[in-house]
Amino acid sequence: MLKKFLIAGGLVVLIGTLLLGRDLVSYVRTSARSVQEAVVDAVPTEFQIRRARDMIEDLLPQIRQNMHLIAREEVEIERLERQIAQAREALEQEKAVILRMKNDLASGKPKLVYCGREYSAEQVRQDLANRFERYKTNEATLANLEQIRDVRLKSLQAARDKMENMLAAKRQLEVEVENLQARLQMVQAAQATSAYQFDDSKLGRIKELITDLRTRLDVAERLVQSQGLYQGEIPVENPNQKDIVDEVTEYFGNSGESQKVPAVAKAH
Repeated sequence: MLKKFLIAGGLVVLIGTLLLGRDLVSYVRTSARSVQEAVVDAVPTEFQIRRARDMIEDLLPQIRQNMHLIAREEVEIERLERQIAQAREALEQEKAVILRMKNDLASGKPKLVYCGREYSAEQVRQDLANRFERYKTNEATLANLEQIRDVRLKSLQAARDKMENMLAAKRQLEVEVENLQARLQMVQAAQATSAYQFDDSKLGRIKELITDLRTRLDVAERLVQSQGLYQGEIPVENPNQKDIVDEVTEYFGNSGESQKVPAVAKAH
């Protein structure tokens, strides 16, 4: 099976080389990049935002480790500062002793007394030479310690600045991810709103149908009301007709009898 696969792959490469020549590698790279971009675009945006948030959280172990290293370096530099202070104090004491012995030898006395003991000038001179050499060595050691302290302080400050920048960048990334999340929610809300599609033409047709039904019912009711008027039957009962005299009497009442009726001129 593996042999067949290798043979098929070799044939594909051979055919591609014959058809595309030197451009085969470029076509393969472009195709691979297109496939990769298509896969990335297919990933949901919400998943990508969650992935970005997880990547930000993954920075915490590295931040904690660097904070631990910075704290340890601060302790080491403080210890170095104490060592430098002690060495500087010791040098000051040695310097004072050396200057005293130098002044004593400069006095020209053959014998010198220190702590109740008497020493010859030559012994003092030899001891002074040894002390002076040791002083210069300790002074150089102190200078080296101070140089080491300065370098470590500079490195520590650079680490602190880098840590501050990293924390600030982390906070900024968190803000940007939250903004992206808010924008995604707005897009999702807009998409949900656009999903409710109302066809105004359908509403218009429904309104026309209702108007037509209302017209039909009005016509039907009008036909029912007028059906008795156009049946063509002979009326059997007389209509209720009142005499004109009765109508006038009923309208004016008895007040008309008490008034004098003016004489009506007779015609010649």
